[in-house]
Amino acid sequence: MARRNSSPNTSINPQHNNTSSSREADFDIQQELSRLQEVIYESFHIPVSRWTIIDEDKVLEQLEFIGTKIPEAITKALQVLQQKQEIMANAEAYAQRIIQQAQQEAAEILDESGIIQQAQHEANQIRQQVQSECEAIQAQTMAEIEQQRQMSNGEIEQLYHKSVREAQQIQEGADEYADAVLTRLEQELGEMLGVVRNGRQQLYNHSAQRQTNNSGKQLSEGKKQRP
Repeated sequence: MARRNSSPNTSINPQHNNTSSSREADFDIQQELSRLQEVIYESFHIPVSRWTIIDEDKVLEQLEFIGTKIPEAITKALQVLQQKQEIMANAEAYAQRIIQQAQQEAAEILDESGIIQQAQHEANQIRQQVQSECEAIQAQTMAEIEQQRQMSNGEIEQLYHKSVREAQQIQEGADEYADAVLTRLEQELGEMLGVVRNGRQQLYNHSAQRQTNNSGKQLSEGKKQRP
């Protein structure tokens, strides 16, 4: 099966450009993988076979689009993580200021050491709780990003190998189908050639018979004409 070459003079569709811009702005790995499956499912299916002819350019274009957008998606995820870290840092600084303010107010208002120690203990608990929550959120976010990155890479590689295998199978199926058609055509041509040869042989036999008959008649007439 021959590869399809993209024409350099292909016209640009404005609606297609708008769709591409929207896809680039709102990139979703699951949605793009679903689109790649749709390209394969909507391809031409060879009747009475399990082969499907896919548009190689569309499949490679979709794979290239996904491959170029995954680093951007990871970068955006890292930016979101950085923003979360900044928010958590600001929240921790704000909590620290509140704790310091509470400690200062407690020191100014309370004179008894027991009450001051209790306030300090509660402040330490609040600080530890905020820090634990920030660390837990950070660890969860990093784990989600790593899981998404590994999943995306694995799915793309698996889908690429599957597409290559299917393309090879389709090529083999097309070759087998073409060989079967040519074999049947060769048989039909052989039968037609036999018919032609039989017809020519019959014509030759009829012509020889006529020549024999004509020769016999000429000999008979020659004998009659002799004195």
